[in-house]
Amino acid sequence: MSLPNDLLYSKEHEWVKREGNVVRIGITDFAQDELGDIVFVELPEIGDEISVNEPFGSVESVKTVSELYAPVSGKVVEVNSELEDSPELVNESPYENAWMIVVELSNEAEINELLTPEAYKEVIEQD
Repeated sequence: MSLPNDLLYSKEHEWVKREGNVVRIGITDFAQDELGDIVFVELPEIGDEISVNEPFGSVESVKTVSELYAPVSGKVVEVNSELEDSPELVNESPYENAWMIVVELSNEAEINELLTPEAYKEVIEQD
């Protein structure tokens, strides 16, 4: 299982990459592995506001439908539309090609609530 050191993580298995005043968000390698083959991804629209710990979309696999929970609050400024036609990218490349949304932060302090790779590893070892 891959856990890039340059990312932060949420207990709900999303990853966050800080890029200046915006963050790129996706789901972790652990999450996609637990879900199995991803067949559909539902994401918000550009301009939508998301709130920390609230659902912002969903991922459907052959086994289940799982909600995506916002690791931070803010305005969606970019959406990975490639996932509409190629949801399998979430399984193939959870950190590179399968980022889901880019969000302009509305509360910088929320970043400090996210987990380091080491802390996230402890969370998944308990699951």
